[in-house]
Amino acid sequence: MSAIILNGKSFGARLRERVAEHVAGLKTEGVVPGLAVVLVGEDPASQIYVRNKGIAVKEAGMNGWEYRMPAETSEADLLAKVEELNNDPAVHGILVQLPLPKHMDDTKVINAIAPEKDVDGFHILNVGKLATGQKAMVSCTPLGCLLLLRDHLGDLSGKEAVVIGRSNIVGKPMAQLLLGESCTVTIAHSRTKDIAEVVRRADIVVAAVGRPMMVQADWIKPGATVIDVGINRIPAPEKGEGKTRVVGDVDFESVVEVAGAITPVPGGVGPLTIACLLANTVTAACRAHGLPEPEGLAV
Repeated sequence: MSAIILNGKSFGARLRERVAEHVAGLKTEGVVPGLAVVLVGEDPASQIYVRNKGIAVKEAGMNGWEYRMPAETSEADLLAKVEELNNDPAVHGILVQLPLPKHMDDTKVINAIAPEKDVDGFHILNVGKLATGQKAMVSCTPLGCLLLLRDHLGDLSGKEAVVIGRSNIVGKPMAQLLLGESCTVTIAHSRTKDIAEVVRRADIVVAAVGRPMMVQADWIKPGATVIDVGINRIPAPEKGEGKTRVVGDVDFESVVEVAGAITPVPGGVGPLTIACLLANTVTAACRAHGLPEPEGLAV
């Protein structure tokens, strides 16, 4: 029997509808959430992502600003722009699109963002607050995974979870979020001995390792919920010479026959990232004005 397919497109659309409803309510209080996005350079993927963010912000009824800076912009000029946005009360969320040009220090720039406006959840203070169980701005992709898991499974307390991957962007914050839900959490990685046996214990598997189709069917406990965060391009000769296709970190075709539920790639976790960016901006606006936070959109 095949697994339930956890459709990120439809769930992300529902999240965005809830964001728009909350934005409409905030407007009656005289508050309009505002997101500022800064893009340095001409990276094609980043340009597409920023454009999609702009569309989503407008559809949610929020204020949005885009600041496009040439690749040769100095780090000092970028930091000055961040400081300007920190001091603008109309801006509740600031996102500096990564990657930055090589002459800039990503960490220095991210940590220059006011923590309460860090809607990407990368600032060291937000990372530390999350690790110590305090209210924080949470990285968008792990937040989306958690909201999807809550929606599908309800109470996560007591479940055994394995996160494959230990990155600062997904793996580590995902593990912290699951700990916050009272799961028993294991982080597996490239040095984990007998990783298949470790993963096989899990009721929840989150794959975020960046290796195409690494997780096989015999790694999965029957009925487990599998969240595939991976986005990898592999050759697709059936499409023609030089063509590629996108796959996740999970061998979907085999695992779908064992798991209880699984996210596809594409169309799984990806659509949740922008929805959670909007949700984080609304949360930041609520906190800035001392208003109730959006239920079901924050942790």
